[in-house]
Amino acid sequence: MISPNAQETIKFAQKFAQKLKGGEVIGLIGELGAGKTTFMKGLAEGLKVNNTITSPTFVLLKSYHGKIKNKKIELVHIDAYRIENTDDIKSVGIEDYLNRKDAIVAIEWAEKIKGFLPKNTIYIKFKHKSENERGISF
Repeated sequence: MISPNAQETIKFAQKFAQKLKGGEVIGLIGELGAGKTTFMKGLAEGLKVNNTITSPTFVLLKSYHGKIKNKKIELVHIDAYRIENTDDIKSVGIEDYLNRKDAIVAIEWAEKIKGFLPKNTIYIKFKHKSENERGISF
């Protein structure tokens, strides 16, 4: 799909969130400024997270409480940009969240830890099309 602006990327992510059940791992791939964090903001809104979403570049992992329908869910937001090896990602406790049905794990820069992620990870790629337009593909 082509998103003409950040608001449409957020709307798309909100709709995508409604299809989730819990237990998903979502890998977000794309260069700087391609829309990964914008998508995360919409995903969080769609999951009824009340916190402001910022990229966890320096802390690597942030966790938020949300809901899918009336079921409580934990949205785990990981930024793998600074990850050098799998020990780095293990040190933040990612393994505690994988395979949990009450959590959704979304990873920016997922290509850096692709070999560590489950085979059923949903990958979403973001690409600059113009100053505001982004290509989003699964």
